[in-house]
Amino acid sequence: MSKGANLIGLNGRIVEAASASVSVMDHGLMYGMGLFETFRTYNGKPFLLQRHLERMEQGAAELGIAWNIDADELHAEIASLLKANQLAEAYIRLTYTAGEDEMGLPTGPLYESPTRIVYIKELPKSPESWYAQGRTLQVLRTPRNTPEGSQRLKSLHYMNGILGRRELSGIPGAQGAEGLMLTREGHIAEGIVSNLFFAKSGKLYTPTIDTGILPGITRAFVLELAVKMGIEAEEGIYTLENLKQADEIFLTGSVQEIVPVRLLRESEAAEAMIGKGCPGPLTLKLTEQYRHYTKETGN
Repeated sequence: MSKGANLIGLNGRIVEAASASVSVMDHGLMYGMGLFETFRTYNGKPFLLQRHLERMEQGAAELGIAWNIDADELHAEIASLLKANQLAEAYIRLTYTAGEDEMGLPTGPLYESPTRIVYIKELPKSPESWYAQGRTLQVLRTPRNTPEGSQRLKSLHYMNGILGRRELSGIPGAQGAEGLMLTREGHIAEGIVSNLFFAKSGKLYTPTIDTGILPGITRAFVLELAVKMGIEAEEGIYTLENLKQADEIFLTGSVQEIVPVRLLRESEAAEAMIGKGCPGPLTLKLTEQYRHYTKETGN
């Protein structure tokens, strides 16, 4: 077991991961009724935690799961887990399931006894080349499914992403790339585990939530930064051709932050260099501002 994965939080208690258990009657297991959030710490403090909790609470309301997470208590639990696992920084996954219930589709309006799990592990280090030079973005055949509700939740229904990752791992020459998923109509959507931005002539673009993408926490934060910096930004519906003509492309995520893209790849025979093949000016400016805020979190 990797460093930092020995002790986890289960319903507010710190327990050995190897001996932790949930009921086989948990509807998170039986029907996928549950949510999760992933985020990281800076100087031991989780970044944008309140926003992650707000998104999870909204999802819980849609799934009919009672909400019982207190932000202050969760902060304290994370601090205790960092100390117990002897970690200075960590990757954290907060999982919230419907909890135990009878077999069969629920008839009541609300799951009253949810299960909360806080997984923690050593913060993974992304290759420096991703940030200095840029990453490859590989177009996938696996489409981004439409959400089952009003919008995509960060739910335990994750088969679509797993199928995308399996496809990516089998593509020759795509090692280390992020996979780009399109909608069934062929519009650009998002990465397997990231949101997508591109820039053209000094203007920033990102697919609208209406395409069925996850309303990412880092995505929203970057859009706010763009407004503060006077960068014009637009959410809309775009094609691969729009992406090929971009001056810059970058990906966003809570753990990897802002990652430039240098190469857009459809196949071994169809690759397009983005801009000058290095992080562009808007990407660099937004990254600088983003890291300014993460430093403030750690102080």
